[in-house]
Amino acid sequence: MAIINNNGIILTTAEEVLSWGRRNSLWPVSIGLACCAIEMMHTAASRFDTDRLGIIFRGSPRQSDVLIVAGTVVNKVAPMLKLIYDQMPEPKWVISMGGCASAGGPFPTYSTLQGVDRIIPVDVYVPGCPPTPQALLWGILELQKKIKAKKEGKEFKEIPIKQAAPSFPIKK
Repeated sequence: MAIINNNGIILTTAEEVLSWGRRNSLWPVSIGLACCAIEMMHTAASRFDTDRLGIIFRGSPRQSDVLIVAGTVVNKVAPMLKLIYDQMPEPKWVISMGGCASAGGPFPTYSTLQGVDRIIPVDVYVPGCPPTPQALLWGILELQKKIKAKKEGKEFKEIPIKQAAPSFPIKK
């Protein structure tokens, strides 16, 4: 916690400054595998401009701390995706973007991985098919909240999704 005294001097700890820098300068490596990749590129373009949030896409996993998996992960690609995750330095986080990366999407086949969380841990799921750029920005902001809560030793509680009541009566 930062304290400002009467002279305008801010007193804080080095850990607080590092945590602030870590969550406000996320450098994702993008794994664009399908149509979600187009929306991820749209998010980084001039209209939504992730650079203003300190988010700069990197081409190498060794320079990245966030892995954004955007699209359908097939079983042939899964080992390479795991290798990219393993090459990232700690601390590292994962955003699963879209229905295909999160749960296999409309492809319940033997060749499609039914959720990227089967091979790597996922921190934030961004819903949609494909998710809008606003949804990806929401996912990035949720990841920043999660990083801040972990630093403060708090439990990050996600917003529960209420299930809609069926529009027809269920017979028992």
